[in-house]
Amino acid sequence: MNRIRLTRRFTFEAAHALTHYDGACRHIHGHSYKLEVTVMGTPLEEDKHPKDGMVLDFGDLKKTVNTHVLHLLDHALLLRDTSSRALISLLEEQGHKLLLTAFQPTCENLLLHIKDQLQPQLPAYVHLHSLRLWETENAFAEWYAADNE
Repeated sequence: MNRIRLTRRFTFEAAHALTHYDGACRHIHGHSYKLEVTVMGTPLEEDKHPKDGMVLDFGDLKKTVNTHVLHLLDHALLLRDTSSRALISLLEEQGHKLLLTAFQPTCENLLLHIKDQLQPQLPAYVHLHSLRLWETENAFAEWYAADNE
């Protein structure tokens, strides 16, 4: 049995602010994120099947990530749900795309949130191998399933 890893890269724009942080990131600011999603499985061996030879169609992976992750995050402002009520109310009144989180919206926590949103949506015959979230050109966080078994 040959197990194969497939990776697809996605990009999205989002802003956040880190509550009680002691540096510049306490202010609302944005990032051009890059997300790498890697799944693992065995290529289908079913002659004449439209997906013969594939672990997962890249198009299906793209649709899943776009629907369950990027649709919510792209061009959103991520704030902890304990942020200033006045700020949240003003942003909502102005019609801004706001995602209130129960966690501090760091790159690390955002990566875990993405994992939680994505993992249940994958077909049973593949599993989520790893995620890599680039917050800047030089900084990223990684999650590996093998590290968490």
